[in-house]
Amino acid sequence: MDNTSGTFSFSRNKQGFTLIETMITIAIVAIMTAIALPSLNNFIVQMRVDNEVNELQRLLLTARNAAINSSQNAQLCPLKANDTCKPTTDWSGRIGVISIDGLIKEKSAISTGDKLTFTSQSVTYDPSGRSDNAALITFKYCPKSDTDYARGVSLSISGRSYLSADINGDGKDQDRAGATITCP
Repeated sequence: MDNTSGTFSFSRNKQGFTLIETMITIAIVAIMTAIALPSLNNFIVQMRVDNEVNELQRLLLTARNAAINSSQNAQLCPLKANDTCKPTTDWSGRIGVISIDGLIKEKSAISTGDKLTFTSQSVTYDPSGRSDNAALITFKYCPKSDTDYARGVSLSISGRSYLSADINGDGKDQDRAGATITCP
């Protein structure tokens, strides 16, 4: 009650949003989400591929170091259930490093639908750290959803491993020899 006139006065304070303001905000968020989702999906695929090839390279380094440190051969290969090498060129299952002491380290199977291809059944390192391959060979990791994100790990005769990179700026990775990583 107003003391001077004896009447009530109400002040109108705006609190909250109107229906129109809320609808405009939702529309803006929907447009931004529609623009961002494809980029987010591509980012997720690229991160999955990067993680897989980095883990593969770490396994190659582990096998090489195990051979050098033990002065015995060490292998990287697809694994059987009993943690021994499986004679296959299917690298999509468990992969492990095996030395004279048995299984040293393993990597779980790759994501369903993705492919990891390699022409040999195993990679064997001798005590000097050299691999048993006669030429530069490459592991190729191909995601099921977008083969443009294929990456690889090249293995030289000296036993060193190299991650693929986009050398020529075309958006696709190349191996050490300059060949584009392609999926079968």
